[in-house]
Amino acid sequence: MPDICLTLLCHAELEERVLDALLLTPQLTIFTSTPIFVHGLAHSGLEESEQVLGRADCVQVQALMPEDAGREVVERIKIEFAGARMRYWLTPVIASGACA
Repeated sequence: MPDICLTLLCHAELEERVLDALLLTPQLTIFTSTPIFVHGLAHSGLEESEQVLGRADCVQVQALMPEDAGREVVERIKIEFAGARMRYWLTPVIASGACA
């Protein structure tokens, strides 16, 4: 089964909890986390300063895993982080490897 990339966007205060949840996923091959700014979110979910700037301080987590594991992880995250306003998407990975 081909690999997929799960991309999660979450507020920075959730980063450690999200990373801990992913560390408990044995099917993960590798994942990264990066601080980012997210644009286009509903203003009602933003703090005042974020509304003024038009962007939210977030963390982007990307994880590679088999497709079936990705769907399981998404369902687990939806339950564990219900109400946290996290965004996610799954994309196919055409190729991956290491440059030796």
